[in-house]
Amino acid sequence: MTESAVALMFPGQGSQAVGMLADWALKFPVIEQTFQQASSVLGYDLWKRTQQGPATLLNQTACAQPALLAASVALWRVWQQQKQPNPKLTAGHSLGEYSALVCAGVLDFEAAVWLVAQRGRLMQEAIAAGEGTMVAVLGLSEEQVGKACIRAAQGAIVSAANFNAPGQIVIAGNRVAIERAVEYCRLLGAKRLVPLAVSVPAHCALMKPAAEAFEVLLDQRTFQPPKWPVIHNVDVKPHQKPSAIKTALVSQLYSPVRWQETLCYFRDQGLRQLIELGPGNVLTGLAKRTIPTLPVVSLQPSELNKVNFQ
Repeated sequence: MTESAVALMFPGQGSQAVGMLADWALKFPVIEQTFQQASSVLGYDLWKRTQQGPATLLNQTACAQPALLAASVALWRVWQQQKQPNPKLTAGHSLGEYSALVCAGVLDFEAAVWLVAQRGRLMQEAIAAGEGTMVAVLGLSEEQVGKACIRAAQGAIVSAANFNAPGQIVIAGNRVAIERAVEYCRLLGAKRLVPLAVSVPAHCALMKPAAEAFEVLLDQRTFQPPKWPVIHNVDVKPHQKPSAIKTALVSQLYSPVRWQETLCYFRDQGLRQLIELGPGNVLTGLAKRTIPTLPVVSLQPSELNKVNFQ
């Protein structure tokens, strides 16, 4: 399979939805087969859970993470079956980084399912239910959001977790501090403040205990050098050595996702198109906003009739 001037993007937590990929599964058996493979690792029927819900269960971090990994890998397998070319680059947003690593041959899929399930469990255990949250702040600069977080902390944790696009920054931390930060952002002129469908505050200091425990689990798994560059969230760089990849994955748990910079990196590599593999079109929207001159398409269930693999 040849390489193309295409980058593949894999979404993270928040893109999950009950019924996701149902239309794809009608046409491509590999979709449900991939979920069955994940189910054998998890010990429960992941496909049934994604199709029947309830959403409150699917949105729990320990379930959402393997579900999204399976969804993206399943679509990657469809991509391969249709003999589409290998990408020049890949990247994943937060949890999506694991999808990118699986597709690049760094991690075996079943090992990745186990790891992200443990990752989700450790993140869930790092903070009591309801005490942490994440909110997307629209319409403010990085400097303004940073000032709001500093003012809102008051001994608690609140910080920028995702730099997604110009004017779109996600904050994470203790719920009480987030509530204060939201009010400060509103006073600064934020256009919208959107709570995210997540059950833990990822990419902030509250996740350091989870990262320490997760590092031990990562060391138990074998990683291979990637077949093509995977651009990592924490430093916007590709890493070839398995040890460096593991270090990036540990840091990612408590460090901001530098997605806007990642999209700019894609723009500067001479690509002709970005393609999002996963349910929904969150990353497609961020790319259109950040780098409007680079064509981007979301390979998603609702657009199945528009997909031409020839």
